[in-house]
Amino acid sequence: MSVKIRLQRHGKKQKPFYWVVAADARSKRDGKYLEKIGTYNPNTNPATIELNLDSAVKWLHNGAQPTDTAKAILSYKGALLKHHLDGGIRKGALTQEQADAKLATWLEAKAGKVDAKKEGLTKAQAADKAKAFKAEQEVNAKRLAAAAQAEADAIAAATPAVEEEVAEVEAEEAPAAEENNETTEA
Repeated sequence: MSVKIRLQRHGKKQKPFYWVVAADARSKRDGKYLEKIGTYNPNTNPATIELNLDSAVKWLHNGAQPTDTAKAILSYKGALLKHHLDGGIRKGALTQEQADAKLATWLEAKAGKVDAKKEGLTKAQAADKAKAFKAEQEVNAKRLAAAAQAEADAIAAATPAVEEEVAEVEAEEAPAAEENNETTEA
């Protein structure tokens, strides 16, 4: 029986979530598996990967072949490096302490890179938010200036019209007053 380390899809439509499993190569993609090794969530940025390193290395020692994506995940989490270092221990090229030290330094460096990426994403998100807020403030200022200008134009347009109406009313009242004078004289 050949064993593969592969991804088993879970989650819902357009929101995939994967289990990293060791399964018989003949079983279906989402079918029966031998052991769940970890999880992989590509929906987050950076992708969230939980992996039982010892279990993954045990399956690699037993001859399990990872698929391409599973191989990338195992490499990202250091399982392939640990498997490689264990091979060096078996051959006598390294001691267990040296292998553990190399793995620990590699894991620290990898954690630093991941933290730097998260920090960069956070800064970029904050910068985008500030830029959008500034653009929104500019749009609001333009809108308020246009509203004030329109109100001033309306007042300016209404003021001459009121003066013209007053002049027309006075002009109409003056002849009416003369007619009244003429009718009272007669």
